Amino acid sequence: MAVSNAEIAGLLEELADLLEIEGDNPFRIRAYRSAARTIREHSRPMTELVAEGVDLAALPSIGEAIAGKIHTIVSTGTLPKLEKVESRTPAALRDLLKIEGLGPKRVKTLFTLLKIRNPEDLRRALNSGQVRRLPGFGPKTEASIRAHLARENVDQRLKLADAEGVAAPFVQWLQRVPGVKRVTVAGSFRRCRETVGDLDILATASRGSSVMKKFVAYEGVAEVVSQGSKRSTVRLRSGLRVDLRVVPEVSYGAALQYFTGSKAHNIALRSLAVKKGLKLNEYGVFRGEKRIAGKTEEEVYQSLGLDFVPPELRENRGEVQAAMTGKLPALITLEHIRGDLHCHTNASDGRDDLLALAKAAKARGYRYLAISDHSRHVTVAHGLDRKRLLEQIKAIDRLNEKIDGIVLLKACEVDILEDGSLDLPDTVLRELDFTVCAVHYKFRLSEREQTERILRAMDNPYFTILAHPTGRLINARDPYAVDMDAIIQAARERNCFLELNAQPDRLDLDDNLCRAAKAAGVKVAISSDAHSAAGLDVLRFGVAQARRGWLEPQDVLNSRSLEELRRLWRRD
Repeated sequence: MAVSNAEIAGLLEELADLLEIEGDNPFRIRAYRSAARTIREHSRPMTELVAEGVDLAALPSIGEAIAGKIHTIVSTGTLPKLEKVESRTPAALRDLLKIEGLGPKRVKTLFTLLKIRNPEDLRRALNSGQVRRLPGFGPKTEASIRAHLARENVDQRLKLADAEGVAAPFVQWLQRVPGVKRVTVAGSFRRCRETVGDLDILATASRGSSVMKKFVAYEGVAEVVSQGSKRSTVRLRSGLRVDLRVVPEVSYGAALQYFTGSKAHNIALRSLAVKKGLKLNEYGVFRGEKRIAGKTEEEVYQSLGLDFVPPELRENRGEVQAAMTGKLPALITLEHIRGDLHCHTNASDGRDDLLALAKAAKARGYRYLAISDHSRHVTVAHGLDRKRLLEQIKAIDRLNEKIDGIVLLKACEVDILEDGSLDLPDTVLRELDFTVCAVHYKFRLSEREQTERILRAMDNPYFTILAHPTGRLINARDPYAVDMDAIIQAARERNCFLELNAQPDRLDLDDNLCRAAKAAGVKVAISSDAHSAAGLDVLRFGVAQARRGWLEPQDVLNSRSLEELRRLWRRD
């Protein structure tokens, strides 16, 4: 079955949530959550590992029992254990689990105390004031539930990483079809938008190829919406719509440009073409009836007098004018990254130890890797207190003496407390190479309070990088209220930096804030926030987001050598 890692992990996470509602064994629940994280972060699809006969039980956090469930999901697309638990749980409660701030315990309270079984029950309880009077609830939780119910009929876009998990095996399937020459996913996916509404696939194929028949016969297809010789549309089991267009080689570049660019970008190009006496469409660039460009994207842009515009910039936010005047940015690439400045070990809520992370970073060609486990306030993540952090610092020093080709940096993800103080004393923070400081609680302060909280933290001379600056979780939690203009200005004045957290759930900073930081001269750290060695791979999503934000290597902190970093971090 064509089941992505994201889908497998999602089933295990849902099972863990429902078991927690039922009050099941907490160790079993934790095992499902850990296994889900391993699967999400794994660099290869579980479907491939199963096909190759790899022993899944040997993977971190996956034992024989969970390995068996993964095999079942891969072969059938279902998880019988989950279906059995779902049959005991009202569908409305499963939907409530998606609301940020509730969690299984609060959902269970709604079910047991108010007998909530469907959205209408919930609306009535909200309107009567019953919800806010429940223990552990209140006006703010009530507001979150209302906001969720208001959005429930709106189609939710798929996160970029999850879309990649769907697109990659589909593309591989099509590439194996005899006669197929090229297959590319265009649209918002190719522009690396943080969420994707559907997939637009372009292909070239020799005459008589069975690519369309193979496309609609793909295992993940739930519905064939339409089928033709040049274009077909299907809907996958996940609900994602996928279009396939087979185009001639002579028009491939024009079609790729047309189906990649945003509507606004394409309108700008067509307007420019008209001014030059040309016609631009998905078949090519024409002067009268003669096609003058279309085989490659480069020649399409060149025919309009433009430099080639990278896909990530095609949003009509100044890129056309920049391409016209030779002022497009030389965008950051993964090859420019020299190290990662945010990751977690098994000392807090990570899964691997110092040595495993060092080896993984070295294998990726990094020159340095920062160990930034949580500080003590994040008790759920087993955060480090003063004593444990000092012990870790010594352990890092010892390991650095033994390994070559990589330097482990001593850092900590330090909580910014409600009053703006940092979670550990300066006497400990000064022993670190730098700090990664973050807001992890009290998200609902007013904009003024939240902004002042972060600004007070940035006044601390040991504050270095503001992690995931807006606190948002894509499709799950809105950014907290904060004046980012003031934060960016303060970062410039205090010689602090902002993080672009590459976790696909976060991608925080967003592209617009990356561009604002660049304009202000504030450098950005693109960090994985990895919780395992395999998790280092998500950095590529951060690089894609940085490219959308027009960032160049000089704008990115970890494109620098370690010597340059140490100079940049100095605040004296």
